[in-house]
Amino acid sequence: MIEMRILITGITGFVGSHLAEYALERGAEVFGSIRWRSKMEHMEPLRDRVTLIESDLRDLLSVRTVLEQAQPDYIVHLAAQSFVAASWQTPVETFYTNVVSQMHLFEGMRQLGSAARFLVIGSSEEYGLAEPDELPIRETNPLRPLSPYAVSKVAQDLMGWQYYKSYGMHVVRARAFNHTGPRRGDAFSESNFGKQIAEMEAGLREPVVHVGDLKPTRDFSDVRDIVRGYWLLLERGTPGEVYNLCSGLEWSIERLLNFLIEKSTLQHVEIRQDPARLRPSDVPVLRGSRQKIESSLGWRTTIPLEQTLTDLLEYWRRRIGSRPR
Repeated sequence: MIEMRILITGITGFVGSHLAEYALERGAEVFGSIRWRSKMEHMEPLRDRVTLIESDLRDLLSVRTVLEQAQPDYIVHLAAQSFVAASWQTPVETFYTNVVSQMHLFEGMRQLGSAARFLVIGSSEEYGLAEPDELPIRETNPLRPLSPYAVSKVAQDLMGWQYYKSYGMHVVRARAFNHTGPRRGDAFSESNFGKQIAEMEAGLREPVVHVGDLKPTRDFSDVRDIVRGYWLLLERGTPGEVYNLCSGLEWSIERLLNFLIEKSTLQHVEIRQDPARLRPSDVPVLRGSRQKIESSLGWRTTIPLEQTLTDLLEYWRRRIGSRPR
């Protein structure tokens, strides 16, 4: 059996660390690009099983060095400014980090003659304002992005198409809808709720959960299902094509919060809206169709969201419990 070599940018992050674990289970040799200031906590259990290469993806020469060292068969570009809310404060940095880094990877591959299979990590945020009669959202739906982050993802997505058409590169595009699970950053609503609840259980904060807008509904999947989908797309996805990865079910942010509160040991929790958590514009409803990837590759979600959220709360309980009181 030929060992596959995979390069994961953003390997130290939430999705990157889960994908690294999955790739190792598949017998792949795993390389990851890191920045000097990358947080390494998710990598600790994997440090002796992966090769980490320090790099600045915003510098083409640095990117070429990574590609030359890793000699990858697969590339998954997960390094990104991935928090939608932050993109309003730092639109230029968001665009530059997300778009220029990917362009450098493509240019580095082109200059080095790399035939690696490349997975562009898009987002359901690209669809943005979906009309009620457009649900569930298919890959052919118009793209109406509503945040600087979403615009950057549209640019990455279409750049993948362009490099496929212009240079015949093996580029597959993924548009994953919301995904969560253990290790999800606390900047994201459902993980932030889990962290707040774990801190309340530990007596570290008053029983008041601070929230933004609870009305939007989202199509959530488990990160472990999503990385399995990414791997399938690398192995068998059709170059140039774009695929939704989603559950086809929608939960309101309020329902997520209520589920986590019900799972807690708390008797009473006050829910208080924080104006700082509200966005200039938000997507009210996102629900995707997974018909394309399911019919062509057989992928569908297998982990119920109730299990995902339970695992997420347990993750925060372990993290909070290990802190000095």
